[in-house]
Amino acid sequence: MAQRPHPAVALIMEEMNCLLSTTYFGPIQWYQKLYRAKQAIIERHESFQKQTYRNRCLIATAQGVQALTVPVTAPANGDRGIAAMRISDHGNWRHLHWQAITSAYGDSPFLEYYEDDLRPFFFERRWEYLFDFNYDICQKICQLIDIRPQLATSPSYIKDVDTHQLTDYRSAISPKHPADDPFFNPLPYYQVFSHQQGFIPNLSILDLLLNMGPESIFYL
Repeated sequence: MAQRPHPAVALIMEEMNCLLSTTYFGPIQWYQKLYRAKQAIIERHESFQKQTYRNRCLIATAQGVQALTVPVTAPANGDRGIAAMRISDHGNWRHLHWQAITSAYGDSPFLEYYEDDLRPFFFERRWEYLFDFNYDICQKICQLIDIRPQLATSPSYIKDVDTHQLTDYRSAISPKHPADDPFFNPLPYYQVFSHQQGFIPNLSILDLLLNMGPESIFYL
């Protein structure tokens, strides 16, 4: 497990800007970057990448970690840009995701407290584009955790991160091949199934929020 950086190093990290991909109920690590960075920029002009947090989140269930994936379709013109990806209605995924979340966190301390804030993302409104859907989720999660990041979207694809003085996490925060991150040390917190499976780090922000509620901010 990565060691926590010296406080002076952590302070420098907090003053740096970061570049992130869009995420669907992103992992705790992603929200840590929002909270600690001086400014966070979400890349709006990259190509869509499958099997990433862009349209997938990970939750803890009684059977282990479960991936919830939002189905998407590219426009007829073949544009694979992330902002062009449309949300598909295939497979009744909204109902299945909500059912999985409420089943996994039915015994968590804060599902009942937050479910009215989360339900609209599955039932009361339908977003056309994945990027817009994710951005609105991010805004709501930040409100619930009580963090106020300086958040922006990229006006064009950012190729030279050094010129923009950014730390690039677009590929580093990944469910399959995460890069080493000395600034992220996932501290254990209460999880519903930890007595069966032990602590599972860096799940969706939903796991932290529904298990720890207002104390979530202290784990970022």
